[in-house]
Amino acid sequence: MVDMLKTRECVLSIRTFFGVTSKIWGFFLYILRKHLRTIIQYQTVRYDTLPLSPLSRNRLSAVKRKILVLDLDETLIHSHHDGVLRPTVRPGTPPDFTLKVVIDKHPVRFFVHKRPHVDFFLEVVSQWYELVVFTASMEIYGSAVADKLDNNKGILKRRYYRQHCTLDLGSYIKDLSLVHGDLSSIVILDNSPGAYRSHPDNAIPIKSWFSDPSDTALLNLLPMLDALRFTSDVRSVLSRNLHQHRLW
Repeated sequence: MVDMLKTRECVLSIRTFFGVTSKIWGFFLYILRKHLRTIIQYQTVRYDTLPLSPLSRNRLSAVKRKILVLDLDETLIHSHHDGVLRPTVRPGTPPDFTLKVVIDKHPVRFFVHKRPHVDFFLEVVSQWYELVVFTASMEIYGSAVADKLDNNKGILKRRYYRQHCTLDLGSYIKDLSLVHGDLSSIVILDNSPGAYRSHPDNAIPIKSWFSDPSDTALLNLLPMLDALRFTSDVRSVLSRNLHQHRLW
C-alpha cells in the first residue's frame, strides 16, 4: 500500500514537473518568436534615396504631387479578434500590437500583425506622396490601426472607411474620385481587385499577406513608386499592368 502511494506521488510529481516545464518552454518560445518578429520587422533594409539630379528636380517640379491610397487589411497589416484565429496565423505568434474597440456595445480585442517592412515603407513613400488610408473596415477599427501605423508622425492624416465605399455584389468598391478629382495623380495599393474595379488603371496589385515573415512585397514596390511620381499621368504606366490584377 505504501509502495502504491509512493508510486502515485512520484507520478504526480513527474506530471507536475513536465506541466511546469511545458509552460516555461511555451513562454520562452513566445518571447523568442516576438523577438524574431521584431528583428525581421526592423532589420536594416536598404533603398537609397539619393539626392535628385537637376534634370530630375526639373521634371518633378513640372508634374503634380501624387497621392498614394493605401488599403489596410492584408495589404499593410493582418489582424484577428477574440475567439477567431485564422489558420494562416500560427497559434502563439505574438501580435505587433493589440487594439481594444467597442463594436455594437461589445468590447472586442484585435491582435494586429504588421506586414514586414511596413514602417520603413511608410517612412520612404511619405517623402514622395501624400498618403491616404482607404479601408473597407469600420471606422472605429480602421482609425485605431491607422493611428498605430502613423505613430504620431502625421503621415496618415486623410482617411476613408467603410461608409465611404459602395457595396456591390458583395464587394466594397472604393471610389477614388472622393480622394481627388484628378485621377491622373492617384495610385491605389490594394490586395483586393474588387475594391478598385472602377479604377483599374490607377491600381498596383499586391498579394494578400497574412503571416509570412519573409515577405518583401512592400520593399519590391519602392522602385516603381519612386518612378511613378515623375509621370504626368500614372495611368499611362499602370494601365500596362492590368493582367497582373488577376494574379491575386
